[in-house]
Amino acid sequence: MSDSFMVAARIPMTREAFEAWLDTPTPDPAAVIANPTAVFDGWYWDGRAVEDEWESVETTTPREYFADRVGWACDGEPETTVLLHRDGALEAYLFHLGYDEAGVHTALALLAAAGPHKSADAEDVVLFWAETSGSLWRPEDKGWLAVLAVGRTGARFVADLDLAPAVAALKPVEQRFFELVDRLGEAEESWDSEGEYRTGIPREESFVDPAVLRAG
Repeated sequence: MSDSFMVAARIPMTREAFEAWLDTPTPDPAAVIANPTAVFDGWYWDGRAVEDEWESVETTTPREYFADRVGWACDGEPETTVLLHRDGALEAYLFHLGYDEAGVHTALALLAAAGPHKSADAEDVVLFWAETSGSLWRPEDKGWLAVLAVGRTGARFVADLDLAPAVAALKPVEQRFFELVDRLGEAEESWDSEGEYRTGIPREESFVDPAVLRAG
């Protein structure tokens, strides 16, 4: 199993709805997700029991959670974040070093809370997987860990779904993630190792929406 754990989603919503979502408090997972204990059902970790993972979820908002992650990356921490409102949709592509239960499950809960802000009635998909490079798996691959379907009135983990549309929609977001990774790699290589490492690359508008970094 890779140490690179990824969460990604593309959820259509208006700009106004996106900014409202940024200030939405972390929901009680049981209140917004119909089957919170079914996280891994049907995928690579099928049969893995869900015990105290949801108890680790942080009390926060999307704005606070993603701004913190961006700040850590600026300080050289490995957590890497693409979080944008682009072409009429919330786009997220998140790297976690190892299975950080608090980080992963907080992200899942916050993305589930995007449901009431969506533009369309059809469910949108949040993907959770592990892959060393951070790349998306192919839709038919067996490495997916969990799939969360987000509707306007609630979310649910699904055990069987055609992932081709979701993976295709996430390809441009994946590309931005790798642009960020490449830029960070270049910055680290050019660092002279004297003094404290700090970079502003993760704060650039290509990778994080400016509204995320504004106080709510």
